Amino acid sequence: MSPTPSSLPPFDPQDPLGLDDLLTDEDRAVRDTVRRWAADRVLPHIAGWYERGELPGVRELARELGALGALGMSLTGYGCAGASHVQYGLACLELEAADSGIRSLVSVQGSLAMYALWRFGSEEQKQRWLPAMAAGEVIGCFGLTEPDHGSDPASMRTRARRDGSDWVLTGRKMWITNGSVSGVAVVWARTDEGVRGFAVPTDTPGFTATDIKQKWSLRASVTSELVLDEVRLPADAVLPEATGLRAPLECLGQARYGIVWGAMGAARSCFETALDYARTREQFGKPIGAFQLTQAKLADMAVELHKGVLLAHHLGRRFDAGRLRPEQVSFGKLNNVREAIGICRTARTILGANGISLEYPVMRHATNLESVLTYEGTAEMHQLVLGKALTGLDAFR
Repeated sequence: MSPTPSSLPPFDPQDPLGLDDLLTDEDRAVRDTVRRWAADRVLPHIAGWYERGELPGVRELARELGALGALGMSLTGYGCAGASHVQYGLACLELEAADSGIRSLVSVQGSLAMYALWRFGSEEQKQRWLPAMAAGEVIGCFGLTEPDHGSDPASMRTRARRDGSDWVLTGRKMWITNGSVSGVAVVWARTDEGVRGFAVPTDTPGFTATDIKQKWSLRASVTSELVLDEVRLPADAVLPEATGLRAPLECLGQARYGIVWGAMGAARSCFETALDYARTREQFGKPIGAFQLTQAKLADMAVELHKGVLLAHHLGRRFDAGRLRPEQVSFGKLNNVREAIGICRTARTILGANGISLEYPVMRHATNLESVLTYEGTAEMHQLVLGKALTGLDAFR
């Protein structure tokens, strides 16, 4: 027997597919905790931070995020929360609903720097760095991209040579989130043995990090250039389990997974803003939400937003079951970032001229997503990953 309309739950414009039903009580608790923190500590200030191009108090924010268990959230041991990948994804969604820069701080800390140490480091390196990083007492960064080499890390110029029992690193890394506020940098360099990773204390002589200014995206985020000028490290600075590009690429896969969720947070913020605006903004004697074209825009935005969240949730469950493939992460990042940008642009049209004002979050999210589109692998790279998986033919070179 089909349910009668009176027995059905009410339609929720914020959750039209009823995706909340997929979450456990613990999932909801994690989501709601991060949402409350972002509402209290980020949303009242983010427009000003973005306008000034700064993230003040980043170390204090990191400690608060550590207290929430959001740093290295899905890692186990060493003070990490050991949460599920779905719960980590929900946290990323809520953080990016506030701002992509905040989610980037968490992603680089946990999915790149901490994951590299947790997955490829020695026990001594893990004990030295991970508990403090999980607590937010030490911030980390991940040095792979270079001024001349982004999508082609195999051509990196940063070199590490042996000098007795020491390693000496020389090179530059570019567009490094958290760089100038980090206590440890995970740096990837070419060696005679192939690409190796190094845990570099940032107070080591010869290491400098300079903030990149004049950004029109991710303005409320610390982005730096790293310079390594004959940086001398002891033998135990090398990550013993990381040889070749497989290691940094595996780390990038962890970060890309968080983006699959995070992009939907930015999209949700823009959709909800446009929906509220359409209900209250009047033109020609009635709310603009009463016009057919506006309703068509809102319907299309809702469809793509919640399809993207459903995709993220599916990938998270596969991740928790140990069944998530790198190609599936590429699928998620390609789709969700692309659709999030489309949602932001449509929301801007609903808000009209107000859509470019920092009084509303839409243009801030739209410009941030232009960075999210290309970092951790450009859209074109993910298309080629999927193309190779579909055809069995390699079109990268």
